[in-house]
Amino acid sequence: MSHAWMPSSPCGAACLTGDEPTVGRVRVAARLLRAAAMVAAALALAPVLPLLDRRRRQGAVRRIFGGLLRAFGVRLAVFNAAGLRPAPGRGALVVNNHISWLDIVAINAVRPMRALAKREVGGWPLLGRLATAAGSVYLDRERLGTLPASMAELAAVLRAGSMVSVTPEGTTWCGHASGRFRTATFQAAIDAGVPVIPVAIRFRMADGRETSAPSFVGAESLIDSMLRVVRLRGLVMELHVAPALPADRVVDRAELAAVTEAAIDLKLGRSRPPAPARVLRLLAEVPVARQMAGPAPH
Repeated sequence: MSHAWMPSSPCGAACLTGDEPTVGRVRVAARLLRAAAMVAAALALAPVLPLLDRRRRQGAVRRIFGGLLRAFGVRLAVFNAAGLRPAPGRGALVVNNHISWLDIVAINAVRPMRALAKREVGGWPLLGRLATAAGSVYLDRERLGTLPASMAELAAVLRAGSMVSVTPEGTTWCGHASGRFRTATFQAAIDAGVPVIPVAIRFRMADGRETSAPSFVGAESLIDSMLRVVRLRGLVMELHVAPALPADRVVDRAELAAVTEAAIDLKLGRSRPPAPARVLRLLAEVPVARQMAGPAPH
């Protein structure tokens, strides 16, 4: 059941570049077997994770998600990974542009955290069980009446000191095009008194050209999207972590959403209609985080 609030994207099969180099069938089969083995190991480990201390638990989760990326043939390049490590016990809303099911895999390969996900993710084969085991907060997009309760739960999780990954575009885009950030999740950050950490995601091939091939768009199934990714040769996924944005410096959630969106656009070099002057001024006032000398492979 759809409604006017339901996020939608015009991206579809026509947005996919389709001229990327690919690997042969033997390599595809090997990658799928490695990915299945990583998921099986993760599911076997899930009951044990709560028994581990925080450091060991996060280390195990990082290795699982990092191994899953490598199994699919994805090289991860992270800029300013330290930006995903706020003060101990301090919650944060981690916001990224939404392109693929790989987004949350890559973020957890750098810094394990909970996620706000659409209800359907919980039913995805294999990945859904991993998302649930990781403590995802689910949002039923088809029932607007559940939104206040979901945002209250999100604020409580943030207030308790958790980092939570959200995608306020509400649906996936191809990467060349993108949606506007919806504001509800930003109110949770304001209510909880936690910062927002913008993360810009981009996909490119080994030769440097951008690609939309990993996008999860249109009416395709998750399996179709996974098979397209596993066939690619030389896929690089970039995560650009911007400086944290304090939620107490903004007028309201709309302004916080606009500042976050502008920060991600800046990292990606996007050209959109200019942001309001106050938004640009707030963005300029954020202390510049010390950037890493180059991308760090994970």
